[in-house]
Amino acid sequence: MTSVRCFLAVAVAKRWELHQMDVNNAFLHGDLEEEVYMKLPEGFKATRKNKVCKLQKSLYGLKQASRQWFAKLTTALKEYGFQQSLADYSLFTYRRGNIVMNLLKIGIKNLGQLKYILGIEVARGKDGLFLSQRKYALNIIKECGLLGARPVEFPMEENHKLALANGRLLNDPGMYRRLVGRLIYLTVTRPDLTTRSRNSLKADNDLQLYCYSDSDWASCPLTRRSISGCCVKLGTSPISWRCKKQGTISRSSAEAEYRSMAMAASELTWLKSLLASLGVLHDKPMKLYCDNKAALHIAANPVFHERTKHIEIDCHFVREKVQSGEIMTTYLPSKLQVADMFTKALGRQQFLFLSSKLGIRDLHAPT
Repeated sequence: MTSVRCFLAVAVAKRWELHQMDVNNAFLHGDLEEEVYMKLPEGFKATRKNKVCKLQKSLYGLKQASRQWFAKLTTALKEYGFQQSLADYSLFTYRRGNIVMNLLKIGIKNLGQLKYILGIEVARGKDGLFLSQRKYALNIIKECGLLGARPVEFPMEENHKLALANGRLLNDPGMYRRLVGRLIYLTVTRPDLTTRSRNSLKADNDLQLYCYSDSDWASCPLTRRSISGCCVKLGTSPISWRCKKQGTISRSSAEAEYRSMAMAASELTWLKSLLASLGVLHDKPMKLYCDNKAALHIAANPVFHERTKHIEIDCHFVREKVQSGEIMTTYLPSKLQVADMFTKALGRQQFLFLSSKLGIRDLHAPT
């Protein structure tokens, strides 16, 4: 979904028209590379016992159906002159003179201007695009029987730490897992998971990448591992955000912050390549904001440090990017650090303040 948000942000900045198309029975167009047999469908009578059908084309329900359809689509687009992005294989571009065409999906049925995609409502205004999952969120609330519940302004109590619960097992674990998965999908447009909100992609000529990196040292009460978080903006539009528990224990807050910076640097490097596929080139260094001065010093100073000699080699990836001039690290106070909301439960005032920095707007707020 990061590719979709990035594509939409560029489209808004460059004032591109957005249309969507669809293919009827797309999975039926794929060519099979393996021999696949199936039972006779209902309505057909076998002339002999134990007779089966050999599939000549792909069919819905096959585990390789989506892959074979994508291979068919890729071949067809390349024959018509489209170029496949190396940063995201589902992104194709077509250029002829001043005409630039970018497609994440292509089909034979014209659905008109982009209004709804993958459960996301898209509305275009004078200031840019607004992405919302209101309908999707209301369906979740309805299925949980919470339509009459009182809304809250922020998702967790301040300084709350998640831990294993000691209690009776759930009657339907599958239902709980499905609910968690659907809530995670809400973060496609709502990184803060606040109810009644939408994400805005503003029409801004600034197409530079700005990244915010943060960590919460030893915050997991079970493993004492740290939580990494980062958020990337294209100009003023947020296009990528991540929250992840680190794979190993950090011995200091500076070490935890440095690992988070490495994750952020990797995301910036990939986004730079993705934007190049869309014709957006970065001549200036990408800015990486961090609120830990010790971590910034480690990234900027190539001298061997006794206290950091145990850090994995891949974490020094950020140092290499800084020395090459691709990334410029900058100190940012914690109260202005947007990524802070991805690593810990904040208080109401600070949470709402950082949410506004992400372009989150209340659908029902007075204008």
